[in-house]
Amino acid sequence: MLSFLVVDDYAAVRSAIRVGLERYSGFFVCGEAVDGVDAIEKATKLQPDFILLDLSMPRMNGMEAAAVLKRMMPNVLIVAFTMYAELLGKSLPSTVGIDAVIDKLAGIPKVVECARNLLGAVAT
Repeated sequence: MLSFLVVDDYAAVRSAIRVGLERYSGFFVCGEAVDGVDAIEKATKLQPDFILLDLSMPRMNGMEAAAVLKRMMPNVLIVAFTMYAELLGKSLPSTVGIDAVIDKLAGIPKVVECARNLLGAVAT
């Protein structure tokens, strides 16, 4: 079973993502983190397959955290789940190790689709 670490500074968002991933897709949320610093600590302990990462957070933002996480765990898939997807373009996220960017307005079904697509790309 694939495991997700959900990183967002809002508890309600983390909870909604957890319910959506576990109830409707069969994925397992192994942990939650409140910011980039917490994400690095939890990812080190939990060793998730995927990290779903908000970009706008206190202490350490998602771009900074993604760069650190990808250096530490090069095989982990990092998906940015953000309200700023349109502003990012394609090159900036990939330079810090983000594998995909999803607009939060697209919702959990898009996260599930993206995760399955990334898994297919890794398996081939």
